[in-house]
Amino acid sequence: MPVSELTEEDIRNALREIEDPEMGNSIVDLGLVYEIDIAEPAVVKIKMTTTTRFCPASGYIADAARQRVEKIAGVSQAVVELVYEPAWSPDRVSLFGLPKT
Repeated sequence: MPVSELTEEDIRNALREIEDPEMGNSIVDLGLVYEIDIAEPAVVKIKMTTTTRFCPASGYIADAARQRVEKIAGVSQAVVELVYEPAWSPDRVSLFGLPKT
């Protein structure tokens, strides 16, 4: 798929496959993905966070996100930047990320 046809939703759908190992939910549904920028030539830049600044899985989550996005046809490179402003809060969790009752 040419990068010009890629959408932010395509990237978010791919990132839904990545789970926060401590929370057991996708990083998208937890509201950890703040910003996605699709740039030419085929570079995707992602700003995301973790549930806490000192999350022991932050490196794993960032690497998994980068690797998953780089598997998308038309993407040559994914750059993941971990940011902590604004701080994550449970208010960012989507309905899909809520615990099942």
